[in-house]
Amino acid sequence: PLAPAVKNFTLNFTITNLQFTADMQNPSSRRFKSTEKVMYHYVSLANNALLGHSSLSISHLLPSPGHFAYFHNRDDTGVDAMCSCRNEPSDPKFNSTTVYHELSKMTNGITKLGHYSLNSQSLYVNG
Repeated sequence: PLAPAVKNFTLNFTITNLQFTADMQNPSSRRFKSTEKVMYHYVSLANNALLGHSSLSISHLLPSPGHFAYFHNRDDTGVDAMCSCRNEPSDPKFNSTTVYHELSKMTNGITKLGHYSLNSQSLYVNG
């Protein structure tokens, strides 16, 4: 049997209730690590929801550990998450538009990710 194909892509979004601080750009800082842990948790929850309640045939959607980047976006914090998914050979091909729509539904119209508020115009799936 063929091995599942791995597709890498980026999720970008802006958190409006997390003030950006300079130490969030330093991967060895405590603030970066704690924020990354929370982001990984929320994106993992999104993964579980996608697997159980969506039209996607993706068997895995997770950020790669250590592949978060934070940037200053006015008073907010922008997030870039490098992710990957594995498609079984019999699955439909990865579709970034479908992932976008599913994530939009899961985040209440791109407004909530756990206890974080999102800029509803900020979600972008590149891949």
